[in-house]
Amino acid sequence: MQILLTNDDGIHASGLWALQHVFSERHQVTVVAPDRERSAVGHGITLHQPIRFERMCVNGGPPGFAVNGTPADCVKLGLAELLDTPPGLVVSGINPGANVGINVNYSGTVAAAKEAAMAGIPAMAVSIIAPGDKHVEAVARFAESLARRMMAWRLPRGTFLNVNFPDLPMEDIRGVRWSRQGNEVFAQHFEKRSDPRNRTYYWQGCDGHKAYDHPDIDGAALADRCISITPIKCDMTDYETLTALAGRDIPLTP
Repeated sequence: MQILLTNDDGIHASGLWALQHVFSERHQVTVVAPDRERSAVGHGITLHQPIRFERMCVNGGPPGFAVNGTPADCVKLGLAELLDTPPGLVVSGINPGANVGINVNYSGTVAAAKEAAMAGIPAMAVSIIAPGDKHVEAVARFAESLARRMMAWRLPRGTFLNVNFPDLPMEDIRGVRWSRQGNEVFAQHFEKRSDPRNRTYYWQGCDGHKAYDHPDIDGAALADRCISITPIKCDMTDYETLTALAGRDIPLTP
């Protein structure tokens, strides 16, 4: 199977090349990734400047395409120009840091998988809760095994998998849990500072959850030392509310 790999941490990220190493044992792999870190850019795309790419080898490995754009740009350009044939699967990651709950809305890692799903390509986003690369090969091997199963499931067009791992060796993980996306809002804050010229600037931060109300939430699965897998749809329509509102007349004039 032909695989397109991407991420939001840039083409030099160790998690990306862990995926490349493992997936290339069974598949034809093409790496198309941002030329620098693009974390938390969400589903942004580049419209007002040229998009360029450069072929490069990282640490003596096989060549990949480094793109001066966002993760979504990488998938768009890969599908439209850089690959001769459409891939059977797009995998985005491995992101150092969980992409669960409301963070799914900000994540460039998740956006890359979503971009592929919007184009009708099966996709998954892969993240691990903590930084560092001590578990990335084991995560990559699980992702490759999951990818082969996923292709047999034939997910609906426009649905992709968001996969998150606890920061543990595989033998210490308690299992795999199908989870729903949490929607609790973190307590957010800005730290106000002054630069040497007495100009004000801010660092944005937030507090993490200390507990979860339901075990089927993605963050709760991680807290329970499980791998969380969440199917996510690109169609964001609230069909229940649409049905409830459909019978209400709205006049054209006030």
